[in-house]
Amino acid sequence: MSNTDTAVTSNLPSGRRRWNATDLGLIGVFAALVAGAALVPGLAVNGFGVPITFQTLAVMLTGLVLGPGRGFAAVGLYTLLGLAGLPIFSQGRSGLSILAGPSAGYIIAFPIAAALVGWLATVVIRRTTKARALWFFLAATVTSILTVHTLGVAGIALNAKTTLGQAFLSDVVFYPGDIIKNILAAGIAVALHRAFPDILVRRARRSQSPVQPAKA
Repeated sequence: MSNTDTAVTSNLPSGRRRWNATDLGLIGVFAALVAGAALVPGLAVNGFGVPITFQTLAVMLTGLVLGPGRGFAAVGLYTLLGLAGLPIFSQGRSGLSILAGPSAGYIIAFPIAAALVGWLATVVIRRTTKARALWFFLAATVTSILTVHTLGVAGIALNAKTTLGQAFLSDVVFYPGDIIKNILAAGIAVALHRAFPDILVRRARRSQSPVQPAKA
């Protein structure tokens, strides 16, 4: 390998591929945050027993703050622990049996949503300096529709043995609450990025750093 190749390799954002102790700690903290959000008693108002909880707020906040990789890892860790038997799903439920219930689609969607909104948050931070709260809110809303609500409707239709139309109508009741939770998630995420600017911004900037020429 030539000196130039070495220089290019050394300037690639390889640090993003390796998590340090801080990254692992953040993953654990945000996994606990999602689990804690499930402890708040939910209201089952959609007719199929799927409760309204603060988990979508925690999931979106996790992605907006940690980015796609760590966000997915944090929410994925929460999901795996719940499926393994810890009573950390809404209403204290746990185990693989949750995948046969009407909430299955929402639970499966959570890690995917954290990754998608995390990627969108990285794009926002790289390309904008103003109105980030608005862009974060839009990112969270788009993610909710594409992942959480879409897979949630599919899970209700499949496991509750109902039509997609009926499942969609039962899911609509979650939209007003999700808008409020997305606003909160966006505002909190902006505040956290201001208080801890290195939590995601530095990772985005590394990938844009110019390649330095090799020394003779």
